[in-house]
Amino acid sequence: MRSEGLSYAGLEEPHFLEACTLCSKPLGHNSDIFMYRGNTPFCSQECRQEQIENDEARERRWKVSAKKSKETSKKSATVQTGTLVASN
Repeated sequence: MRSEGLSYAGLEEPHFLEACTLCSKPLGHNSDIFMYRGNTPFCSQECRQEQIENDEARERRWKVSAKKSKETSKKSATVQTGTLVASN
């Protein structure tokens, strides 16, 4: 028995527990489903772990990028003061 999908503008959306988020393998009705971050289903511990590692790597890259951006904005915000003399 297949669950009903959501219909929007004539397009059929599958129910979120029908397939693994990472590999798209169909999730069996009598098999374990491994959840992550509330409502993200996976077919195996391996798929879930791969997604966790992907998310952690993305967060590390974001933190490094944010730190570099902050350092760059501090450097560009430096103002030099002095006297400028112009003549004709």
